[in-house]
Amino acid sequence: MITSLRPAPRMAPHVSGDLPGPRSAALLAHQERWESGARTYPRHLPIALAEGSGSFVRDVDGNVFIDFLAGAGVLSLGHNHPELVRAVERQLGSLTHGLDFPTPAKDAFAEAQLSMLSPERRNHTRLHFCGPTGANAVEAAVKLCKIATGRGDIISFQGAFHGSTHATMALSGLVSQKAPVRDGMPGVHFFPYTADGRAPDDRSMSGADLLEQALRDSNGGITPPAAVIMEMVQGEGGNNVARADFVRKVRQVTRSLGIPLIVDEVQTGCGRTGTWFAYESYGIEPDVIVASKALSGIGLPVALILYDAALDTWAPGAHIGTFRGNQLAFAAGVEAIRVIRRDDILGNVRRRGAQLADRLGRLTHVPWVREVRGRGLMWGIELADPRNGRPASSVAAAVQRHALRHGLIVERGGRDDAVVRLLPPLNVTAEVMDMACSILTAPVLSCTTRATVP
Repeated sequence: MITSLRPAPRMAPHVSGDLPGPRSAALLAHQERWESGARTYPRHLPIALAEGSGSFVRDVDGNVFIDFLAGAGVLSLGHNHPELVRAVERQLGSLTHGLDFPTPAKDAFAEAQLSMLSPERRNHTRLHFCGPTGANAVEAAVKLCKIATGRGDIISFQGAFHGSTHATMALSGLVSQKAPVRDGMPGVHFFPYTADGRAPDDRSMSGADLLEQALRDSNGGITPPAAVIMEMVQGEGGNNVARADFVRKVRQVTRSLGIPLIVDEVQTGCGRTGTWFAYESYGIEPDVIVASKALSGIGLPVALILYDAALDTWAPGAHIGTFRGNQLAFAAGVEAIRVIRRDDILGNVRRRGAQLADRLGRLTHVPWVREVRGRGLMWGIELADPRNGRPASSVAAAVQRHALRHGLIVERGGRDDAVVRLLPPLNVTAEVMDMACSILTAPVLSCTTRATVP
């Protein structure tokens, strides 16, 4: 168990020398030689990790960073939360893998997950354990709806990201990802995503209005689909937060036409936006919820879909996965929910989210900052050239590099990777948040006078 990085009361980031350091450079060179060309994070975050604790990581050269990537949102309680580690250690000595056999760990995990739903929803919800990735769970949700409805088409939204498997790429908006892969899954239709801050004017229609028009028009070109899939916050799409009226209209249209609504909560779920699932703050009830990333709280893989019992028409073996019985993830997930309740983690998400909104909101006067947006602990700073409005991806990359050199790990996303994204652990402290914001705002503020950052 890691002890050297246990957070001290005044722990702070520290970077000495150039990045990557010599030991990181050696490991990165080995990776370059042996690993797939599809690797991503080390290309723009050139460090090799050695250990982590809470909101901090240390690289193999001894540099300490605040980690506001947190395993792409997987580490909801930070690195190596001691109580979750102990829960995994206890389970490790009894059973680690159980396929889909019932086990005490799995039963406790299922009960814990259901306990986070409203009593009304809990009574008519079924769980399906998928292969241990969010993309596999999305595929399961689509398959479930196709079987239950007997239909084939799926409706998604521009800017969406649902995974990088063959089918989930077809559901995602990122054209560059799927362009090299011919013959993608057919029958996917995209509609505009109406986000906060980007409301249609009186002369235009929202994505939900266009969806309703197309589905109700006998000449609209779209047969009744098997499902509509959407994110409440488009994470990889650039932290686009859906407008409440847009979400509610999509739910009203799909319900009235008998179309299952799938809500992809892979990144927004498990408290990331301040409620257990993001859809709760919109006052809707989806037919299918997709969850994965933070279910274990500690980065152990697990994925599931929670869906209305009326859709439970598929046969045994309709969707399987060898590693859907990860007992270690189940044990950690039960403990994570206990800690989340005991420590009022959802309350902390809302408080730290307000802190982020205040600190980042001060950047809105910067000409290069097109928008600051987010919810809970899922935020993005979109950078654009004030002269022409084009995405300022090079400036975003420079901000990311500056942050790393000063001890903060952040990611980029959105169109042309021009959105600097923050996904802190949900138990991040006010002090660590303040340190991170100070590191991040410095290079962004420098954009007031130049288009590059030192």
